[in-house]
Amino acid sequence: MLEPKVWQLTAGSAVFGLVLAAGAVAMAGPWDSGQRKAERDWAAAQSPTGGAHHPGGGVRAPAPAPAPAPSAAGVLDELGAPVKSLSVPADLPADLRETLGPLLGSPDLGPAPAASVVDVATGEQLFGQRADRPMAPASTIKIATAVAALSALGPDHRIATTVVTADTKKKSKGDDKGDKGGDKSDKSSRSDDDKGDERPTEITLVGGGDATLDRKSLRALAHDTARALRDRGVHRVTVRFDVSLYSGPREHPIGPNDNIAPVTALMTGQGRLDDSARDSFGGPAPRSGDPAGDAADVFAELLGEGGVSTSKTPALGKAPKDADRLAVTYSRPVSALVERMLTNSDNDIGESLVRQVAIETGRPASFAGAQQAVQAELKKLKLPVDGALLRDGSGLNRHDRITSGLLTALLARAADPERPELRPVLTGLPVAGFSGTLQGRYADGDAITGSGLIRAKTGTLTGVNSLAGTVVGPGGRLLAFAFLAEDAPAPDTAQQALDHLSAELVS
Repeated sequence: MLEPKVWQLTAGSAVFGLVLAAGAVAMAGPWDSGQRKAERDWAAAQSPTGGAHHPGGGVRAPAPAPAPAPSAAGVLDELGAPVKSLSVPADLPADLRETLGPLLGSPDLGPAPAASVVDVATGEQLFGQRADRPMAPASTIKIATAVAALSALGPDHRIATTVVTADTKKKSKGDDKGDKGGDKSDKSSRSDDDKGDERPTEITLVGGGDATLDRKSLRALAHDTARALRDRGVHRVTVRFDVSLYSGPREHPIGPNDNIAPVTALMTGQGRLDDSARDSFGGPAPRSGDPAGDAADVFAELLGEGGVSTSKTPALGKAPKDADRLAVTYSRPVSALVERMLTNSDNDIGESLVRQVAIETGRPASFAGAQQAVQAELKKLKLPVDGALLRDGSGLNRHDRITSGLLTALLARAADPERPELRPVLTGLPVAGFSGTLQGRYADGDAITGSGLIRAKTGTLTGVNSLAGTVVGPGGRLLAFAFLAEDAPAPDTAQQALDHLSAELVS
């Protein structure tokens, strides 16, 4: 266990404190239930720009490149301190193997755990044990999902959900009366839904893949749609819903599961049946078998609030190619989606984001297409993807494989001053003992020293436990770490062992 250092109030420590403070602000920002609420993201969410341009869907407008995040190097320049001081070897143990080795030998971590510890500033691997061995990552794979999404889409990109119609005019009353008078037999054969002075206009709700679409956003979309219809003199419609953006199986290979809804381009409340979907939540919940159909039903109901009635139950159908857009709603920026996914280990967002990467790079929005797209994006970033198998975006697939070396490389790349668009990977990591999936951890024994100081993504499947994140180590060095364990006998003791490992790196 590393002994905590007592810092003296000297001019040198004042400089170091300013550096750490600047880094903390840059990486953390103001937090609310684990979500960074950057003003840039808020402003982007209010603007009608962004979104995806998909067939039959919304539009995509250019967004300004994100400004580089403040860095410790910039602060040091202003204070006149040498930037190279960040890379000077600090007070790390002469051999981390003496510190981490015995803990990695714990039977709680299974027979052959893997580990990697990297100095983020230099990229130097300070410790490695089976660091190049591909292992099941569980939810730590979401770090790869986040990097690929931010790289391919950009932090300001937003996902559009649209409503379109191919009918530009309602049928005139004169025409309608003419039909009635001309053919009484036709009148008698009509359904009650089609009677009246107005032929229903057909509209299509087009899913764009926003896994965070909620009732509030859907209500706004329905009201905007109703307003646009009333402006056209339309008060009665039939509703179709289009989920053709995604292809391949809807069910995750894990099968029906409370941890994830069927993967579809349209859903509201993430298909949860207990109304637990909100900005911050954790844990499984019963899921709908038809989240797209349920979302369309809710949309049709909300149209009524805007004074537009529906003549039939919404039906599945593809939007016409020549359709006019009536209304659109956008997700929060990808930067905010990434943070929410990482903080809460949100599986639905993970599967949505990898499909957005596939669409952006011209591949099918399916499990297979997403795997190809994400691995290609990481390879483009010159990351060590050899041996990696990214079969999904959530980590629920037990056939996923990743190395601890790749995980630390992903974290280091996210901290690269040349890659400010990747910074939400770091700001979205849960804080030990305080937020997200780490809220209830780091509360016992030696691991308590990591509370509030470690930020990390967790991973848990039966027999699989993982932890990957960042910590400020001795001398102020930002360290990235990753620990992977398979065949662990029990999740609770495995998690405690991982917490103790990471706490050893705290300064």
